[in-house]
Amino acid sequence: MILGAHMSIAGGYYKAVNSAKKAGCDCVQVFTKNNNQWRAKPITDEDASRFIEAMQEHSISAPLSHASYLINLASPKEELRTKSIDAMIVELERAHQLGIPHVVFHPGSFTTSTEQEGLDAIVDSLNTILQRTDQLTSSPLLENTAGQGSNLGWKFEHLGYIIDSASESERIGVCIDTCHTFAAGHALGSPADYSSTMQSMEETFGLSKIKAFHLNDSKKEFGSRKDRHEHIGEGEMGIQPFINLMNDPRFETIPMYLETEKGERDGEDMDVMNLTTLRNLKS
Repeated sequence: MILGAHMSIAGGYYKAVNSAKKAGCDCVQVFTKNNNQWRAKPITDEDASRFIEAMQEHSISAPLSHASYLINLASPKEELRTKSIDAMIVELERAHQLGIPHVVFHPGSFTTSTEQEGLDAIVDSLNTILQRTDQLTSSPLLENTAGQGSNLGWKFEHLGYIIDSASESERIGVCIDTCHTFAAGHALGSPADYSSTMQSMEETFGLSKIKAFHLNDSKKEFGSRKDRHEHIGEGEMGIQPFINLMNDPRFETIPMYLETEKGERDGEDMDVMNLTTLRNLKS
């Protein structure tokens, strides 16, 4: 399996790669800018070259970018949706500059409109984004959500509708978050439940569309529709869903990234602990 974690770019993009190497990662996810601000400091040629060189030096593969949480492509407010479209284009441009193939983003929230209107707004937004970024090597990945509030993407049908309706669907992939899947009410525990959920994904958007996984346990109970990450095997999900996933041959070449809380426990780095736990689940 290709396992890694989200790492901070504080002090330079290359430092995220150094941190990934130190933790024993095979891959790394980053924000290419402050995820809670619209503005972004330009990426210099030196920033990009040092990041790419660090990836090569440390044999870290499959870098992944996560888009800003401010982006809402489903917004019924035209000003916010336009701002979100522009921001997503910038995210893809920055990923392209760093040699990152994919940018993960949350589909969006329909807020004061309806679910269907929100889904159609996402499709329209993506069509504009894809048209304006056809020269880039980076492409968007829809992330499934826990479904809190009016967030879209918690139903696999949402993802399937967006992909099928987009004008350039071949450029759109999916990132599956295990915590979000569980919180949205899709069971992963028993082999039968895991198989059923994977079959549902296959029927709605296709497993071949999955280009990345976020590996997180859940602090909240099954079907809670709340997004609260926990360390692997220590939350409401337990260890069995991760045993199922780590031993699924269909995903052996798909990179998987921890988004669990940083820190130490008894002197051991938590990323190292979670990665060790995951690797020990492989039969």
